[in-house]
Amino acid sequence: MSKKGYRVAVVGVTGAVGQEILRVFERRKFPISELVPLASERSVGTEVEFAGTKHKVRKLEAAAFTGVDVAFFSAGATRSREFIPIARKAGAVVVDNSSAFRMDPQVPLVVPEVNGDLLNTKPGLIANPNCSAAILAVALAPLHRLAGLESVVVATYQSASGAGAKAMAELDQQVRDFAAGKKLQAEVFPHVLAFNLFSHNSPVGQDGYNEEEQKIVEETRKIFSLPKLRMVPTCVRVPVPRAHSEAVVARFMRPISLAEANRALGGASGVRVVDHPEKNLFPMPSHASGELDVLVGRIREVEGDPNSIAFFVSGDQLLKGAAWNAVQIAEELVKRGGLPA
Repeated sequence: MSKKGYRVAVVGVTGAVGQEILRVFERRKFPISELVPLASERSVGTEVEFAGTKHKVRKLEAAAFTGVDVAFFSAGATRSREFIPIARKAGAVVVDNSSAFRMDPQVPLVVPEVNGDLLNTKPGLIANPNCSAAILAVALAPLHRLAGLESVVVATYQSASGAGAKAMAELDQQVRDFAAGKKLQAEVFPHVLAFNLFSHNSPVGQDGYNEEEQKIVEETRKIFSLPKLRMVPTCVRVPVPRAHSEAVVARFMRPISLAEANRALGGASGVRVVDHPEKNLFPMPSHASGELDVLVGRIREVEGDPNSIAFFVSGDQLLKGAAWNAVQIAEELVKRGGLPA
């Protein structure tokens, strides 16, 4: 990586993903000469800590992007649509965590372990995928390279962190209230999440699939350049603070043995195999939390179908599902000349 320091803006810096981006910068020692922390007007003047120094949050406005080299957006699709064209006009390379531009055919949707070669074109705007799609893609990629994906059935177990800091706080409060014998209240989610689970809280379309499920289908197809990939996702909220899990059955173009699958996953970038039947030790969100890698285990054959492999995945929604994938994109841009040398 270049030793040059970049002027870096983080939009939505006070949110869960924005805060995690700062921690990943520190963890990865991303070269920053100046941090420009941006948020909505209600957060202006508050402080965020980065690299041992407190930084005052600035107002998200056009003038804030003057001289910025790279901007990370994590403030929702509306803010992205409004301010990304301004940031681009000011000369910043943008990595967007929102859904605003993911399906724009002119904007690469990147998971570096899967389709990082798209960054060779030095794009000025790169979309970060949906958290569940990103975690799924990392696990599928080595098997796809081995035998070619044909179809995917996936059930997700999505943590409170997927809905942001307020959702995580709500789950924590519900657990405390339960222990105190109080009535549990739900405000962020439509139902009480503690000691419960429910279908993902996004609108259901006429086809019976909710928006989260639709995102997984559309984005996975785009990431792998497989527009006709057959997919059946079922997305569920579970009472876990952080890190998503997924149960996957993937079918391939040719037979794939268990030994082949294990070798491919064991040697894959961004994957850590956790598969110890003798200890009943497999991927868990409690172990995935704070990890950059996606944990994969319960790898097994599907009886009667030699072309299919089943497995279980856990990945940190705030890291590989958001902040780490975004910073990883920027690291790759530096390597490939997509940011100023």
